[in-house]
Amino acid sequence: MSFLFFLISLFSSTIGAISGIGGGVIIKPVLDATGTLGVSTISWLSGCTVFSMAIVSLIKGRGSGVQLKMRTSTPLAVGAAIGGVAGKGIFDLVRARFGSENLLGATQAILLLLITVGVFFYIRFKGRLSTRRVESLSACFIIGLLLGLLSAFLGIGGGPINIAVLSYFFSMDSKEAARNSLYIILFSQATSFFSTLLKANVPPFDPLMLALMIAGGVIGGTAGSVISKRISARRVDTVFSALLFIIIGVNIYNIVRFLA
Repeated sequence: MSFLFFLISLFSSTIGAISGIGGGVIIKPVLDATGTLGVSTISWLSGCTVFSMAIVSLIKGRGSGVQLKMRTSTPLAVGAAIGGVAGKGIFDLVRARFGSENLLGATQAILLLLITVGVFFYIRFKGRLSTRRVESLSACFIIGLLLGLLSAFLGIGGGPINIAVLSYFFSMDSKEAARNSLYIILFSQATSFFSTLLKANVPPFDPLMLALMIAGGVIGGTAGSVISKRISARRVDTVFSALLFIIIGVNIYNIVRFLA
């Protein structure tokens, strides 16, 4: 089973590095669908994997010709970092309130399904929409705060919502959105990770499984960065759209399974 989780992390991190979704949006629902681990443990493993993937992807992506939009992405990332702590806190509160891993998993799956469907329709019709160019630092911070909160609560890193937000509010093309999304993911996952450690809220997990998943994240992040340099923004859009279909299907399955 540990090797299977390694393969899932490898595939998800490779695709996540190419498209900028981080990989957690694939890892989290797919591992939920296996029914082998608790929701809290899967969120922790997914977050650690995405964190490692984001670090490697940003380092390996230097020299790709796609620049970070530091003036907007930095306040977005700072907001995401604070939102990451808040999102993790909300996750812990909801877990204690529900008292049921299945109910918590169903809530995450429903929210992720709604977000993914919304992003799918945005990507489908974005050619007909006029995008914005948000420059206000406070607006960037607030947007980042919401992104970090959602990603930490759902345990997905950044997910498709990062790409849609960067495309619509900041007029970034697919490759720009992917790279800047990874930058934001790095901040949100770092604060979520260290917040969990400081609060001693780490769920039970198999150290070997975590090591293999992180290895998959590192290798996938490296491979994804190399592939991203060689394909066009249009191909990135194609990969992203295909992933949305997969994510929607897996989340529908998880909702049914958790509520059964």
